[in-house]
Amino acid sequence: MKTLANLSQSPTDPDFVQNPYPFYERARGHGPFFHWQDYGLTCAVSAATVGAILRDRRFGREEPAELRKPIPDHQKPFYAVEAHSMLELEAPTHTRLRGLVLRAFTSRRIAALQPEIAALTHQLIDAFPAGDFDLLTHFAQKLPVIIIARLLGVPEARADDLLAWSNAMVGMYQARRTRAMEDAAANAAEAFASFMRAHVEERRASPADDLITHLIAAEMEGEKLSTDELITTCILLLNAGHEATVHTLGNGVKALLENGFSGDALTPDRAAGTIEEILRFDPALHLFTRWVYEDVELSGQTFRRGDKVGCLLAAANRDPQIWDGAPRFDPARPVKPNLTFGAGIHFCVGAPLARLELQTALPILFERLPGLRLAEPPRYANLYHFHGLESLILRH
Repeated sequence: MKTLANLSQSPTDPDFVQNPYPFYERARGHGPFFHWQDYGLTCAVSAATVGAILRDRRFGREEPAELRKPIPDHQKPFYAVEAHSMLELEAPTHTRLRGLVLRAFTSRRIAALQPEIAALTHQLIDAFPAGDFDLLTHFAQKLPVIIIARLLGVPEARADDLLAWSNAMVGMYQARRTRAMEDAAANAAEAFASFMRAHVEERRASPADDLITHLIAAEMEGEKLSTDELITTCILLLNAGHEATVHTLGNGVKALLENGFSGDALTPDRAAGTIEEILRFDPALHLFTRWVYEDVELSGQTFRRGDKVGCLLAAANRDPQIWDGAPRFDPARPVKPNLTFGAGIHFCVGAPLARLELQTALPILFERLPGLRLAEPPRYANLYHFHGLESLILRH
């Protein structure tokens, strides 16, 4: 086994935040794995290795029981919600939760949202200010949260609260996390959980044609979701169902405009390929971790039970072994599977909805505003290991 390259790169360094890709390329030069000193974490950078880890059941999201430490009191409300998250669990609990969710979150139900996404896109564009405007606040943040709120059956009038709670909760995963952010995440988790509990109880009493009602009714071999599981699942769908799409809408419009593309890349015959290139080129989630469940050798590297491995999804998406001219944004490139939504049993359950939102909204945006252009150089926010803009000021 060769010695791992030990590389240092602060994930909050401003230059890295604006462009993490040169660091990924430097890391790739040392092989499929390197040790990221700042995280104390062995990380995979090649598409083959990242894909293999995500699909291998010897690696998983749930922390091995013998490694679990007591949760600090101030973080307990946050982890009380996370405890029932299928994103953080493995079989058999994950299998049961995901199976029940997929019975409610069907492809037919998602496809039926297309006209609503189109209508909302037009409505948001109609409300754009006359001068320069921020696409994030006027469009990218609104569209996904309103759609997921409507799908679940929670009042879209509370969209601003949902957005604020979600932003506070994902702060727990950011490299710049502080005690104040931990407190905010705990408060948000409590507020979010009590909001969802009220809606679940309301739907138990008076069912409707919405996802909460279908989740309540979902049954598999006599098993149903408990109230706590329902609440956490709804929070997960709301958080994951819009957080990444907000960033992807912003990053995607930035990539199109900076590289001289507009509506011509989003015609009916080209839109799907362009969306896949947006997802590959500059994804919203860059680092996804896995625990090692048994001693294993992979790509020449040996791991022991209890080790932790980082999968650099954004690095894997630019692997030159898979994509010619990988650092180039090319909407016409042949579509190949990317790792933006993960792989294996934790493949993003919301991927079809995210794709539908992007494939519906972006063509309408560029058709309605053919002269859309950057009014200011875009800047990424200090969010790592997420990757999204702090604003996207456009002129039309």
